[in-house]
Amino acid sequence: MKIERTAEHRWLEQLTGRWSVIFDFDEHSVWTEEARSLDGLWHIAEMSGPMPDGSTATMIMTLGYDPDRKCFVGSTIGTMMRNLWVYEGGLDETGKVLTLDCDGPDMDGSGRIARYQDIIEIVDVDTRRFSSRMQAIDGSWKPVMASQYKRMAVP
Repeated sequence: MKIERTAEHRWLEQLTGRWSVIFDFDEHSVWTEEARSLDGLWHIAEMSGPMPDGSTATMIMTLGYDPDRKCFVGSTIGTMMRNLWVYEGGLDETGKVLTLDCDGPDMDGSGRIARYQDIIEIVDVDTRRFSSRMQAIDGSWKPVMASQYKRMAVP
């Protein structure tokens, strides 16, 4: 079965390469991400870096585009997580911000399933921002984390 690449598949190509990642809450520890394309249809990124306890964590993200559902799809797993995060989302009208919706455990430990959004914002060809937020019971959105990516190398 041949899958035709769409503009959305091509949008994902700008995420490939080797990136340094600095989290807003800890500007001293630098993580690295290696991201590649799987035949121009899927984006696969593996990121690793130091945790506050001195251990190293690894995260893997997959992103693609489902033309039948007309949305971006994907997932994230991490060595410091017990949840598989399953994404569905879309680009804003500028074409620079991809918002990925997902559900997961509320960070307060209550056992409630909360709504999350992971947001990828293209700043320029070598810079992007990633942020995550959680929807509180009252419907407001609360920031979880944010980071800045700087390209170190193109694939």
